[in-house]
Amino acid sequence: MVSHLGHVHLRVRELDRAIDFYTEVLGLEVTERVGRYAFLSFGVHHHDVALQAIGADAPAPSDGVGLYHAAFEVETPAELRATYEGLIDRGVDVSPVDHGISKALYFEDPSGNGLELYLDTRERIDEWSGRNERFDPTAL
Repeated sequence: MVSHLGHVHLRVRELDRAIDFYTEVLGLEVTERVGRYAFLSFGVHHHDVALQAIGADAPAPSDGVGLYHAAFEVETPAELRATYEGLIDRGVDVSPVDHGISKALYFEDPSGNGLELYLDTRERIDEWSGRNERFDPTAL
């Protein structure tokens, strides 16, 4: 039986730019780099994210069927707030959403891949009601 998600493989336009983004924004570390590929880890596995450079002229991700986003969890409100502030400093458009069971930041990497960074808040609520309200991450 499957025990956990092994990794997320993302196609990116510029490998160096993507590496900078994922290491600086999400705190991943490069474990290996081979040709058009880079493998990044949070420290336990060889890689949690695989990046594959497909070129600057590659088409943008579509809004149709397919991967919507990759999500990463933080442990504390301070980590969520710090990441939000770092994204804003980089000029990244961020949509903060309070789902009740989580507080989430939705944004895109430099190649347009959808990402979510969230803080699990289930312990404070009994069930998810489908809530999708904006919140101010700087108030965390």
